[in-house]
This record gives sequence, C-alpha cells and structure tokens, in this order.
Amino acid sequence: MLTACLVRRLPHFTLTADIACAAGKILVLPGPSGSGKTTLLRLIAGLDTPHQGRVALGETVWCDTERGIAVPVRRRGIGLVFQDASLFPHLTLARNVAYAAADPALVTELLGLFGISHLADAFPATMSGGERQRGALCQALARRPRALLLDEPFSALDAATRLALCGELLRVRELFAIPIVHVTHDLAEAARLGDTIVAVNKGRLDPDWFEAQLDLHLREQQ
Repeated sequence: MLTACLVRRLPHFTLTADIACAAGKILVLPGPSGSGKTTLLRLIAGLDTPHQGRVALGETVWCDTERGIAVPVRRRGIGLVFQDASLFPHLTLARNVAYAAADPALVTELLGLFGISHLADAFPATMSGGERQRGALCQALARRPRALLLDEPFSALDAATRLALCGELLRVRELFAIPIVHVTHDLAEAARLGDTIVAVNKGRLDPDWFEAQLDLHLREQQ
C-alpha cells in the first residue's frame, strides 16, 4: 500500500492531502489546472519536499518530516512518466529501455507488451507522440518499480491514441501488481482507469468535484 499524508504551502493555497493506493490498483487524481495535482505527485516521488507529512510504501518510509526522513527519489524505486516522453534522443528505443532495465530480458517483453517491437532500432525523433509515450512507459517499467507515478502522460495525444494507451495501462496494472497513481485532467480517462478517483481542487481533496464535473460533461454531450 502506497500512502501519503502531506502538507505543502504554495503561493495561492496550501496543499493538504491524505491518499492511499493498494498494489494492483490505479488511483486517479483529476482536477482543474493549477489545483495541486502535479505537486502532490512530485511530493510522493521525492522531487519536492513537503512542509509536513509522511510518504510510505508498506513498511518502507520514504518521507517523514517529524523524524527527519527524506529518501532521495533515485532510492525510492519508482517509475515516473510525464507528459513529455523522457527518452534519450541519441539512443534507439531498445537502448532507451535497456538503459533502465533491471533484467535485459525485460526489454523485449515490454516492447511486445506495448506493441512497439518493430521500433526497437528507431530513434525517438522518428516516432509518433504515442509511440514515444509507450517507450517512456517501457523505460519506467523496465526498472521493475515498486510504484508507478504518471503525470498527464496522455494529455498531448489524440483521442484514439489515448484510448489505446488506457487499455495498455490497465494491462500493466494486472501484470505488475504495483500501486499506480495517475494524474489527469481528462474526465473520461479518469473514469476509465480509476479503481479509486480522488479529485484535487485548490489544494484540497474534493470528493464531490469529479462527479459534478462528469455529470456536467455528460449532459453537454447529449
């Protein structure tokens, strides 16, 4: 179980969150732009430091401000994927994935899982946005991470590609059985992926925001 109880003071509000995500589940964090979703993900990852709080995976504590614990991001054993694919431009796709691989056999397995085996020798600049994001997911999973954190990885992609990647992420949930925290502004994507959906609105967890916005969206589509 990945747990985070955090407080971070920001210029326009104070982010306060208490969340949990079990292994083999996807926790989706939707919410309006500027609400603190990405900051919350960065706090969990260790890229930012909370003013107060605790982050743990099972019995392993990554951050505890009271006890002075702050494990660096590189030692947390997490996979991170952002909106812009973090592939090395001078390496082929296979070498990008192999760079992070805990086991070289994982490279072939992951490229096959995401349907990009035929791009093994391609360079990122020659690939589509969806292909690069698939490669970034392969790269993150090649580490055999203990948790996977995703910050709007599909937001720059077309609707058909987003839908396909959602299906692939659901397969990842089944195969890797790790906690997955997914930030998105896309309501349909949140509904499709989330085992648990916890909206973040102006720095607070807002249980009513998502349902209200989804209902409004559906009525507008009619």
